[in-house]
Amino acid sequence: MQVKSFSVARGAVLLMSTKNANSHLTSGHLLARNTVWNLAGQILPMVVGLITIPPIIRAIGVERFGVLSLAWVVVGYFSLFDLGIGRALTKLVADKLGANEEHSIGPLVWTSLLLMLVLGIFGAAVTLLISPLLVHRLLKISQALQKETLQGFYLLAVSIPIVTLTAGLRGILEALQRFRVVNLIRIPMSVWSFAAPLVVLPFSRSVAAVIGILTIGRLIACVAHLFACLRVVPGLSRFAVDFGLAVPVLKVGGWMTVSNICGPAIIYGDRFLISNLLSLSAVSYYTAPFDMISRVTAVPAAVGGVLFPAFAVSMAQEPKRAGLLLERGIKYIFMIVFPVTLIVATFAPEILQVWLGSGFAQHSASVLRWLSIGMLMSCLTAIPFSSLQGIGRSDIAGKVLLIDLLVYFVVLFVLTKYFGIGGAAMAWAGRTTLELLIFLALNHRFLPKGVLPLKLTTIGLIGALGVFYSVTQMHGIAIRTAFAALALVAFSLGSWFLFLEMKERVFFTQVGLHQVLSSLRQRASTTVQ
Repeated sequence: MQVKSFSVARGAVLLMSTKNANSHLTSGHLLARNTVWNLAGQILPMVVGLITIPPIIRAIGVERFGVLSLAWVVVGYFSLFDLGIGRALTKLVADKLGANEEHSIGPLVWTSLLLMLVLGIFGAAVTLLISPLLVHRLLKISQALQKETLQGFYLLAVSIPIVTLTAGLRGILEALQRFRVVNLIRIPMSVWSFAAPLVVLPFSRSVAAVIGILTIGRLIACVAHLFACLRVVPGLSRFAVDFGLAVPVLKVGGWMTVSNICGPAIIYGDRFLISNLLSLSAVSYYTAPFDMISRVTAVPAAVGGVLFPAFAVSMAQEPKRAGLLLERGIKYIFMIVFPVTLIVATFAPEILQVWLGSGFAQHSASVLRWLSIGMLMSCLTAIPFSSLQGIGRSDIAGKVLLIDLLVYFVVLFVLTKYFGIGGAAMAWAGRTTLELLIFLALNHRFLPKGVLPLKLTTIGLIGALGVFYSVTQMHGIAIRTAFAALALVAFSLGSWFLFLEMKERVFFTQVGLHQVLSSLRQRASTTVQ
């Protein structure tokens, strides 16, 4: 009897150990460390971009920069031909890890990558066919630039299968929480994306030459991701395809495809509409402030990228953990992004004057202010959106974006037609605010009750909107500075005492003291030496 009891107990312990074998993938320390890596991977290229964009605009001109901006949008949008498999692959691999089925990851990965390659080639063919229509008819591109623009779009078509495969390979590493590896590849490749045009400009100002050098960088990034996956993913060294997995992969990726279609259309469609209704110069006056303020998306991209596979693993092991991760993700992003966007909105004319000159300050100051509001809301939306997809409700997220797309473009058309690029920015800010409220409500419904304090979050959002509105009504820089300073002090105190729990305040205090003591010890050691 004792032997039997011992065996049962030992079996239970082994079962629990097996069940939680991958629980470390949602641990706070791992997620925090990976978020730091993601932030580094986002911020360092951003700094390079802020430095390189002005000389690029001066070298190639406003109209060519507008073409280059549209080209970046095209390659991002037509990567949707992966039919959501890249995002689905991250979730499915995370599901396997949560269920401790690592042995089945290899066939799943190779089957998915093969599908992505075929779909990427199809996307390239479609892009090749429609490029003449885009360049000669749909986009208002001057006759002098049409030839080089068409050549550039052809190069973009070639890069689509490369971009598609890279996204899938990166998703595999993210599912395994290998964000250190991901960012050791991402950082030099992203820096190359901004710095490479400056390498080309001494020899050619052609848009096609710039896009060509960017395409080479994408190919190098794809190869680097492949070698990294072969090194860290168990069983991937043996090529094995199971076409029986194609149906479930496509099923999971189905609604993610809707998101892949609607998301880029919603984010970047305004540029094509502005080009059609106004001019390419207007695209530049809208795109430059948009690209600048969109750098704050490095924060939700870093946090959301880490949390997406963690949501999937948590739902398989501990659903309440997924709710806790969502609540903290929203809270930390709000505490980081709100001060940045408020400062940008407060000093929008001055920032544009220093960065891009008086022309952009005159045309784009109000645009930058509206986009600052919208970007705060967009950053917050990234976490509840990732949560819905991670917990297996990508269908709900896709339906919301589909409806959003239809309504948004009607509003965008009307406001752009009557108010120009300022109206486009207003439409963008209104859309992101409404979208955030919808995704918060949906997460409140599908996650365990009580983990998402909607009341406190709503109060914080209303207060933020009130502060943004107030600062945009003030004209003198001294008044704006004083108001923004008071608002940031009040926000800091409110965040510390209302948003953070006691254990979080203790944690951040200990981290701060640790940093101070480490610095003092280092200085003392240097002095002694």
